[in-house]
Amino acid sequence: MSQQHPVRSTGTPPPRPDASMSLLNNVMDHALDDGYAEASARREAEGGGLPRTLRAKLGLAAGLVLAAAVVTVGAAEARISAPVVAKERQELIDRIDAETAAAEQLEQDVEKIRAEVGERQREALEQHGGDQAELVALLSGATPVHGPGVKLVVDDAKDTEAGGGGPRESSGFSDTGRVRDRDMQRVVNGLWESGAEAVAINGQRLTSLSAIRAAGDAILVDNKPLVPPYTVLAVGDGQRLATAFQDSADGQYLHALQENFGIRTSISAETDVRLPAAPSLIVRTAEPRGAGATKPSGQATAETGKGTS
Repeated sequence: MSQQHPVRSTGTPPPRPDASMSLLNNVMDHALDDGYAEASARREAEGGGLPRTLRAKLGLAAGLVLAAAVVTVGAAEARISAPVVAKERQELIDRIDAETAAAEQLEQDVEKIRAEVGERQREALEQHGGDQAELVALLSGATPVHGPGVKLVVDDAKDTEAGGGGPRESSGFSDTGRVRDRDMQRVVNGLWESGAEAVAINGQRLTSLSAIRAAGDAILVDNKPLVPPYTVLAVGDGQRLATAFQDSADGQYLHALQENFGIRTSISAETDVRLPAAPSLIVRTAEPRGAGATKPSGQATAETGKGTS
């Protein structure tokens, strides 16, 4: 009996490594669509897209010449107009300089006239003040004064950048270590109430009509900005004035600012302090008065109230 050889199965061939990338292979093998290939071949047959007829070549040349002419004319106009623009610019600068100089001259004239008016007002107060001429001149700030008094220095805290909230914080002053206009108002009013006869801040003489206000972070006295430290000079009985101010409510307020917010203060009695005259005086009403004249009912002859607002 013959022996049959076993039938051996050949099996399936192993898959290609790139079988899963058939789509990518198709794209790589046929990178260009048939339509693109046909269009490219047609362009090459027609001469690469360049005009073949004489008329087309002349049209292309004319277009290039026209474009060059436009560019050339634009460059020439820019070169021609450049000196004109520079001249107009220089004329504008000269006009600005001239107007600025004129404005500065007007400001100088105004200051000169204001000084003359203030001097004449002071002379009028001294001449027509009667037996109270010195008192009227003192209270109105018409004349410079000197004598014993106190020197009070108020300055911001050393670290005024941190801020810390609390009752002093607001949209205008987020830094609680800054001296505010209302702080200086209370200081000055406290000195008046303690017996000061004349007060000045950083050389700015205060009168009964002076105003202490804030503009941003700056403190204004009669619309003139001051910078810290704020040196307050007050004429009066030095030691008594210093003691009375420190014991007053405004002195205690200043002490609380020092203890709670680090605002730096110092006060000392001085044997002689000198205060300048007020830069300008405002005379609302003026009326000569005889020695025996009587005052109408309800009408005051002069305002001698003290304090700041």
